[in-house]
Amino acid sequence: MPAQALPFRSTARLLLYLLLSTVIAGCASLPSLEGRSASTVMADTQHTQLATAIAPMVAQHPGVSGIYPLVDGRDAFAARALLAAAAQRSLDVQYYIWHKDITGTLLFDALRQAAERGVRVRLLLDDNNTAGLDQTLSMLGKQQHLEIRLFNPFVPRAPRALAFATDFSRLNRRMHNKSFTADNQATIVGGRNVGDEYFGAAGDVLFADLDVLAVGPVVDEVSQDFDRYWNSASAYPASLLLTSPVEGDAATIAAEADRIDDTRAAEEYVQALRTSPFVKQMMERTLPFEWARTRMVSDDPAKVLDKARPGTGVAENLQNLLGVPEKEVDLVSPYFVPGKAGTQAFADLAKKGVGVRILTNALEATDVAAVHAGYAKWRKPLLEAGVLLYESRRSWQRGDARAQPGHLGSSASSLHAKTFAVDDRRIFVGSFNFDPRSIELNTEMGLVIDSPALASQLGLAMRTTIPQRAYQVLLGDDGALYWIARDASGGATRYDTEPGTSVWKRMGVAILSLLPIDWLL
Repeated sequence: MPAQALPFRSTARLLLYLLLSTVIAGCASLPSLEGRSASTVMADTQHTQLATAIAPMVAQHPGVSGIYPLVDGRDAFAARALLAAAAQRSLDVQYYIWHKDITGTLLFDALRQAAERGVRVRLLLDDNNTAGLDQTLSMLGKQQHLEIRLFNPFVPRAPRALAFATDFSRLNRRMHNKSFTADNQATIVGGRNVGDEYFGAAGDVLFADLDVLAVGPVVDEVSQDFDRYWNSASAYPASLLLTSPVEGDAATIAAEADRIDDTRAAEEYVQALRTSPFVKQMMERTLPFEWARTRMVSDDPAKVLDKARPGTGVAENLQNLLGVPEKEVDLVSPYFVPGKAGTQAFADLAKKGVGVRILTNALEATDVAAVHAGYAKWRKPLLEAGVLLYESRRSWQRGDARAQPGHLGSSASSLHAKTFAVDDRRIFVGSFNFDPRSIELNTEMGLVIDSPALASQLGLAMRTTIPQRAYQVLLGDDGALYWIARDASGGATRYDTEPGTSVWKRMGVAILSLLPIDWLL
């Protein structure tokens, strides 16, 4: 073969591939939604066992909602499993990511069991992370009373890269919302997706995350918002997109759950759940709820079609509901890309004497290096303005998370919680990251809670425990950044380069920071 023939043949194959891709993409289009049925929240659930347990508490606290923070991942899984088991009329479940691992399979089966009891189950999944789940979802969807819809779906189903190449502007916008609502009586809202790393079932590696269990008036707000997404123009019945499996049905999901139950990893996890004080309190109806005025914030689902009305987004609502900080603001965001405007806003607050404390992931702990590149360029101006900046370490705490009040991380962890508190009076818990993607591209949701007790817990953690569990980023007299790692005994270690990283990783981030990609992050 002549040496010069290879480039010609490679180019020809590439052109042929691109031509075929264009033809396939041209033939693949979203299915029609004509005939899709609309459904709404089941409001007449006052006689369910959940209502019987919750109603007396709600009656004693008129006009406010009961909030219980789910800090520990095992408690967060148990709360979902117990709500699914207790539901008698409806389960409305909405997630960005759902892994088919131990906890993901067990929760799939929990939904199947609920539907088998006659509970109406509506499962709404963003389609960005369902690769490899088509057969599972198709089998699960065969269960009577269980309907699955995919939000902003991919066509063709594979390869996903082909769909991105031909429909990027739509597919780049995702539904990042997370909620789990039973009988319109109790809901779980926050930052956790469904998967072992979110629920403390992935060994020593996990996401330090946060969501809340809520009862009372705010539950109906979450249910109404679920309806808005379920009936939106971007929610497609999975049956229109997925091919039926060659063999297998919902019973296959049950068999998979049974096999997982018999594994050692599952046995250890279930044993940890059995010893959970939270599970005992929930079963005995003795959970110490914090009762407070609580409001839901949520983006319009039309945002993914770039058709949301201006001024209606989570970002604008958060600013209005949380108010302008007068004394201090604490922000926890795993993906923190403030940009020029955000950096200026934090700097202005700090210069006015407002204490601004920010916690995000260190480079060694982040799971998205490109996001770190978008954040790193703003550290110096933030520090120059007087903002206190902390970066969560990859490994800083050993042992049981339940023994650590104010816990926001653990051994070999990556920060994933999203929460902001203002003046120790109000706090937000939800899916919203302080980055351009959450503000401009993805849909988000969360709860704004008027609770000095909960807000002050975050403030206390940021003042006391977080400095021992994260690097504090500081600015030297020479204008160079350095990192301080403190321990409980009062010792401190200084790093003059980003700790726990190689020169190649730092170089890669430095190159990424030069690229105009902040709008994608």
